[in-house]
Parts: sequence; structure tokens; C-alpha cells
Amino acid sequence: MLIGTPKEIKTDEYRVGLIPATIRSLVAQGHKVLVQSHAGEGAGISDEEYAAAGAEILPGAEPIFADAELIVKVKEPLGPERRWLRRGQIIFTYLHLAADPALTRDLMASGATAIAYETITDAAGKLPLLSPMSKIAGRMAPQVAAHFLERPQGGRGILLGKVDRIPAAQVLVLGGGIVGSNAAQVALGMGADVCIVIRNPAAVKELTQQFGGRARVVAATAPESIAELCIGADVVIGAALVPGGSAPKLISAETVKRMKPGAVIVDVSIDQGGCAETSHPTTHSKPTFVVDGVLHYCVANMPGAVPRTSTFALSSATHPFTLELANKGFPRALIENEHLLKGLNVHEGKITCRAVAEALGLAYAPATELLAA
Repeated sequence: MLIGTPKEIKTDEYRVGLIPATIRSLVAQGHKVLVQSHAGEGAGISDEEYAAAGAEILPGAEPIFADAELIVKVKEPLGPERRWLRRGQIIFTYLHLAADPALTRDLMASGATAIAYETITDAAGKLPLLSPMSKIAGRMAPQVAAHFLERPQGGRGILLGKVDRIPAAQVLVLGGGIVGSNAAQVALGMGADVCIVIRNPAAVKELTQQFGGRARVVAATAPESIAELCIGADVVIGAALVPGGSAPKLISAETVKRMKPGAVIVDVSIDQGGCAETSHPTTHSKPTFVVDGVLHYCVANMPGAVPRTSTFALSSATHPFTLELANKGFPRALIENEHLLKGLNVHEGKITCRAVAEALGLAYAPATELLAA
């Protein structure tokens, strides 16, 4: 198979879809790999390293999209890239379609086959390709919050951790999954007073034990109870996830009006539309905005700020799936691997992920039926 990796063009995105080790494995099994020149520069990977692994280096992205049967990326294809997609071609990357109707329409119109990292599952029902980036984003969230709590950054002017008799910052984490638990762990390590909100009452005891009682864990699904917790917080970290679907709006605009002046919302769920009604995507270059005195950090590719760590963590997770797609081809790879099949979001103009279809009000076509036809 002919596989291609272009340089990412999303603002402030420095990760890259393939690393030399994966390319070496692909080439050893008879595949050809095209890499755009300087694609790995942001992650500290040179063209020479790619060439030594067996890749052919091309100066631009267009010939890669024109020739490659499988495109391996990190972020969703942007406008110029979408024009190059075609029927019979596979694109393997993060897509987050539920929050992006324009991208979804363009993928459908292209006829291409789009497989999303974020909906691939494993035997335990977890999301193995989302997990490494969720860990990184979760661990970054308290660092980001601590920075923007500083007065020169527009925050309340308080330290995350306790000093002498001065109380620690109140950090509220909405969601107890991978992002939420990692955010809570780092926030606790920085000395913050942490409260975690989860939907499942049965999991309160388990999560409380996980943190050794150092974090307060509450089950709160009523908007009123979540609002009161937000109003008392110095930092709110949005970490709620609906696999493949839109993030639940847990923080209303009215709640934001009642929050402390200079409080910080770090909306890690922004890839899926965000947890706050007041959130909209930002970039690393312009990461924040203020609504009713509350500072919002809504960078849609947080792990892109640590591209070397993120690239190698992501590639470790995607490696076996990339090899399976290359070795078996489409549709055999998906038919023989039910977890890879869950990653299929768009195929020949049809939406094959139920959560995406429901979020965007589009018709849903079961992948198994399409592949069997």
C-alpha cells in the first residue's frame, strides 16, 4: 500500500502522523511511505531520519494526497486538504465530527473513507487512541490554569497551592475519566483543593479511594448542583466526554455570569464542542478570551504544545492499527477487527458513526451493512 503523511497545517500544530519507527515497520512489510518535507520538524524529527527509515520525502502535500491510498495525520483535514480527498482513499486521524458539520459535509462529498482515532475501541470498551492525548491534556490542564490564574494573565491573582494559612485554589473537575483523573492528580500534586464531579453515583467510592481521599468526589447530574460548584470554584476543568458525540453543556452562560471574577475555565472538551455554553475554540497563539469576567482557555489541540511527547505517545498507540490497515487493506482490516471498525465515521458519503449522525441530525448507515454490500 502507498501511505502518506503530510505536514499538519492547523494553527500551532506541531505533531506529525508517523514516526520513523512506524515507517520502518511499514517499509519492511513491503509498503511505500511518502512524507512531506519538514513534517516532523515541530516534533524534533528530521527529514534525514525519515529517509533513513525508508520514506520518500516530497516537497509539498498535494502529491501526497494525490497518490497515497492511506493518509495518516494527527488533526482533521482543513479546507485545502479536503479538496484533495477522493473516493477510495482512506484518511486516518482525529476527526471529532460531532462538533464540525462543515468538515463532515466535506468528507461526505469527497467520497473518501474516514477513520477517526477517537472512536476506535479496545477489548475493554475504552478508547486506546484517544487515551494518550487525554492523559497529556489532563495533565496540562492544571498547569495552564495555574498560569492563567496569575493577575498579569487576567486571573484572580492566586496560587494553585496552599501557602502557610492562605487557602489553596478551589479546582473543580467536570468528569472522572482519563482527562479528569489526570487533571485531578496533577492539581492535587500542585496543592490545590480538588473536587471531581462525575455522573455515576456508583463510581464515587472507587474514585475517592483512587485518590486516597485527597479529592472530594461527588455525583451531580442536576444543572443546579453543578452550577453551585462552578460558582464556588477558582478553576473549572471541563473533562466530560461522549465518545464520538457532542460534549454535554454542563456550564450554562448564566452560571458563567455568577462565577468569581478572574476565575479560569479550561475546557478540554472543546474538540467535541466544549462543556461551557460560552466556549469556542482557540489556538496556542491566542489561547484565551473573557466572558463576564471569567477567563476561558479553549485550545482545541492542547497536546500540540508538547509535540514530541505527544507524537511519540500517539504513534505508539496508532502503530498496530496503521500496520493492520496497510497489510490487510480496506475493508478486510475493519471486517476482521471490530475495534477498528468502530473508528469508521464516514464511508462513500454516508455517516457510519451513530453518535456523529445523532449530533448533526444526519442519516446513520451501519458500517457492517455498508461493508457487507
